[in-house]
Amino acid sequence: MIGLKLSIIIPTYNEAQNLPELFNRIRASLKDVSYEIIVVDDNSPDGTAGIAEKLRKHEEVKVYKRNCRMGLTSAILDGVRLAESSLIAVMDADLQHPPELLPMMLKKIDEGYDIVIASRYVKGGQIIGWSLIRRAISRGAIALAHLLLPKTRSVKDPVSGFFLVKKEIIRNLKAVNPSGFKILLEILTRASCGSIAEVPYVFTSRRRGESKLSLKEVINYIHFLLKLRRVP
Repeated sequence: MIGLKLSIIIPTYNEAQNLPELFNRIRASLKDVSYEIIVVDDNSPDGTAGIAEKLRKHEEVKVYKRNCRMGLTSAILDGVRLAESSLIAVMDADLQHPPELLPMMLKKIDEGYDIVIASRYVKGGQIIGWSLIRRAISRGAIALAHLLLPKTRSVKDPVSGFFLVKKEIIRNLKAVNPSGFKILLEILTRASCGSIAEVPYVFTSRRRGESKLSLKEVINYIHFLLKLRRVP
């Protein structure tokens, strides 16, 4: 696609209920931007991939259906391989990442930044609807990342799942944990990131569908940090 400004990669698993609103909000937010949406679906039993196909109004939507659950990181890397733009946006499908923030993030890229992170923890950022336990888990995850991975310490929200990055930075990244869900940590610690900006946003509880967080995911996260610390 000639002149394509942005490729938006959206990994999905059982997000059929959220896609109609998400697509509409992306289109409303990026009226003056040439972009494509890449849905990478892990064979969702609720038919997420089929819904994405039906919602395709223009040629800016690609749907890549994988055979099984393979993890967010590998989904994003598969999306990068399909992307036709030199600029990648990564966001969730659960409506917790507001697409209305994308124009501001693009503006930061135009100002010369290589990575722009939507942050819950810079001034102006906020989390609404989380319990004290969930907040403590999030803060603990960031504290562990800062402790074990020194390159992340300048970033307030290194575990954010909503960010923009130049494709060249992650094109050849080989994930330490392809089945993981925190690819931003891998980018910050293992890629040549250049300049980084964080922009605030309000993170709200998901309205439809179920959270993927579990005790198993917390344990896997700790193992991932330790593994990432050992890999150059």
